[in-house]
Amino acid sequence: MNFLNTFYGVLCEIWSLLAEMAPYLLFGFSIAGILHVLLPGNRIGKYLSGNSLRSIVRASLIGVPLPICSCGVIPVAAHIKKQGAGNAPTLSFLTSTPTTGVDSIMATYALLGPLFAIIRPVCAFFAGTLAGIMVRFSEKEIKDIEKKENKDPCVICKIDTEHEHTLKEKTKEIFRYAFKVLLQDVGKWLVIGIVTGGMISYFISTDFIERYLGNPFLAYPIMFLIAIPLYVCATGSIPIAASLILKGMSPGAGLVFLIAGPATNTATLSFVGGKLGKKTLIIYLFAIIISSLIFGLLTDYFYSTSIEGKMLVHEGGFIPTSIKHISAVILILLLIYPKVIKVFNKNK
Repeated sequence: MNFLNTFYGVLCEIWSLLAEMAPYLLFGFSIAGILHVLLPGNRIGKYLSGNSLRSIVRASLIGVPLPICSCGVIPVAAHIKKQGAGNAPTLSFLTSTPTTGVDSIMATYALLGPLFAIIRPVCAFFAGTLAGIMVRFSEKEIKDIEKKENKDPCVICKIDTEHEHTLKEKTKEIFRYAFKVLLQDVGKWLVIGIVTGGMISYFISTDFIERYLGNPFLAYPIMFLIAIPLYVCATGSIPIAASLILKGMSPGAGLVFLIAGPATNTATLSFVGGKLGKKTLIIYLFAIIISSLIFGLLTDYFYSTSIEGKMLVHEGGFIPTSIKHISAVILILLLIYPKVIKVFNKNK
């Protein structure tokens, strides 16, 4: 009976995590599909090709203002990688993008003040650039992809001459690439990460978090241990950090959560390890930990430890619960549809 209760609890956590992630994942895949049609591969090669320092800095700068979470950034990063971006700028984009965005910067200012609103995007850019530079110099051979002078073939019909496609044809190709090609490419790593994250969410108690975060020497490592595997978006992490700071946690530890939480989760870790390699995964984690630690210490140094009691913490979700569950069902159907068709055709 206890086993059944535990199994049911873990299953509920997995579903809850899936429902929380699904809308952002679908949004991210849609962006990747639009980029696939509207942004030619030669333009990606021009700005983010190879592992040059310029490409790394550009990738980090592009990622900072985009309002894409740590789940939605996975398909976009996969698209950029497929279009010729090197491992270094791909990891830079994957690091800086989910940590902050235009919406989360404004929300950070509203709840935590101007210092947090400034230092958070700066830390995101620093972490992305550091991760990219470390990948660049860790690779044995650094070969930038040459910029293509000729035009790439059309992604829809594979013809390299000048021609136009209808809106219907473009829309069809967006959905085909986003929810068939790209989703199946990263689907395995998403499933592994979501299941692992659900198990972590079930077995780690919230009482443990509240009991030990009062000690500043324990707050940093505990926040790292909680934030790295946890799924939380850049905006959703703000009220959590604000409430913990109000209870006495150091502002620096709150910044650690704001950086490490959105930048990483089990799904992202699975993707980086599976698609970019284990060495890149270690560099990814190292860059996030070092960056959040440095800027966390700076925040504790400059920031007053007494937060005004009048600071309001926003509670409630930005996406209705019904939309989350519907998105989760849609995502599951998209994941299993090719498998079902394959089995059906085989039996037929």
